[in-house]
Parts: sequence; structure tokens; C-alpha cells
Amino acid sequence: MLNSDAIWIIFTGFLVASSCGLLGSFLVLRRMAMVGDAISHAVLPGIVIGYLVTGSREPWVMVPAAGLLGILTSSIIEVLHQKAGVQSDASIGVTFTFLFAIGVILISMFAGQVDLDQECVLYGEIAYLPLNPLVLANGWSLGPKMVWILMPLLLLISLGIYLFYTPLSLTAFDPAFALSIGIKVGFWHQVLMGAVSFTTVASFDSVGAILVVAFLVVIPSTAWLLSQRLPLMLGLCLLLAFIISVTGYLAASWLNVSISGAMACSSGVLFVLAFLFSPLEGRVWLAFKKKSQQIGSI
Repeated sequence: MLNSDAIWIIFTGFLVASSCGLLGSFLVLRRMAMVGDAISHAVLPGIVIGYLVTGSREPWVMVPAAGLLGILTSSIIEVLHQKAGVQSDASIGVTFTFLFAIGVILISMFAGQVDLDQECVLYGEIAYLPLNPLVLANGWSLGPKMVWILMPLLLLISLGIYLFYTPLSLTAFDPAFALSIGIKVGFWHQVLMGAVSFTTVASFDSVGAILVVAFLVVIPSTAWLLSQRLPLMLGLCLLLAFIISVTGYLAASWLNVSISGAMACSSGVLFVLAFLFSPLEGRVWLAFKKKSQQIGSI
């Protein structure tokens, strides 16, 4: 039987994985999956600066500060690639390593003033979330504070995808056609990058900057192996997010290891299973189908 803390942890994992999976689907389709990795590292200076200015580590301070830097990161990557002619992967690598290094330097310089460390931002720990509840004036606890950040965020992402599905999908599948019919490709690119930035930062307290990349990339990649129709792919991301959050927590409890790490590993296991057994691209399934055809032709 799961206690209340376990339920909150699983629910939080589901919220993080769902938000990242939905947005990551469009990154994967655009072949920009590693931009999420770049943003998750490059926003570190924004977190430090936000803390130095306000003296607070509350999510409503950290998320806007680092989110704005995430948008700046994507803009720099785009300028280096489009204007300076730098290859896409090189522009990502240059940008995120430079900005991440600035964040590390800032933490080192202001170590006495900044109640942060690199491991806190990089790895996070979802197990500690119940220790920081949202308590009303009458003493009622509404659960972890981060849930009340992540839940509206997931609803907002879902609503945004529903309302703007056409421009988001067209700019992902065929940006040239989207541009020819009057859709502002650059604008929707920045909207997506902004959403990825804010979602990445909001997830720091749960799984950290590094492990959130697993949810941004692995979940939608797994869904793509199972279905190459975008609406079904988005639905599969939600299902996979639920499976990952549950199995990750149970595995972490059984092995006594990091919960966020176990959730990331669970996503990797599901990807391998899809890679092997997917009815579309699964290697085992394709080998079986080829063997059946050979036998049928005899």
C-alpha cells in the first residue's frame, strides 16, 4: 500500500514526464531533441542571478528568471546556426557549455550568498518534495508546492497544443509549406522554445536538469516508435509518463536508489522494449515478419 508521500511523488513524476513528453514530441519531430539538453544546462546562470536579486529559491522566482535565459539560449543557437553558418549541433554545444560554465562560475564566486549547488540543479531529488508543502493560513496542507506549479503548467501546455495544433504540427513536419501558407515559422519556434525553457526549469526541483532530458527525448522517441501519427503519439506520451512514474518509484523503493534516476532508467527500458517489439519499427517484429515471408514464399 502506497502512503500519501508516495502518491505525491508518483503524481509529481507524472506531471514532469507528461509536460516534457508533450513538448519533446515537437522537438523530436523537428530533429531538435538536444536543444532541450542545451536549455536545461544553459539556464543555470538565470537561476543564480534570480536568487542573487531576490534572495529566494521559490519556484515563482526561479522559473521566470531561468525561463527567460532559456529563451535567450534558443535565440543564440538560432543566430549562430542561421546567421553565422555554424552547424546546428556545434551551435548547441558552444551555447550551452558557455552559459553553463558561467553559471558554475557564478555559484563559485557567490558561494557564501547563493544557497545552491551544482548537484541540486543537475540531479534534483523528487523524494524531498513532500518536505516542502503548500500550507494555507488555516494550517491545511495542499501537498508539495511544486505540484501547484507543475499541474497548471501541464494544463497550459495541453491547452496550448489543442488550440494551436495546426501551426505547431505544420511547422514541425513541413516548415517550408507552413511558411508558404502564411504561418510564422520563427514565431512558433520561439513559442516552443519558451515552453521548453519554462518546463525544464519548473522540473528542476523534481528530477534536475540532466534527468529531465530523458523525459524530453526518450518518452517522445518511444511514442514515435509505437505510432507515427502525432495525435496518438501525444496520447502515448501521457500513458508512458504514467507507467514511468509508477514503475520508477516502485523500482527505486525496491532497490533503495534515487527515485528520479529510477524514473529516467524506466523510460530507457520502455524505449528499448519499443525498439525491439514495436509493430512499426521493432527489430524483433521486423525479423519475425521477414522470416514469415520467407517461409510463405517456399
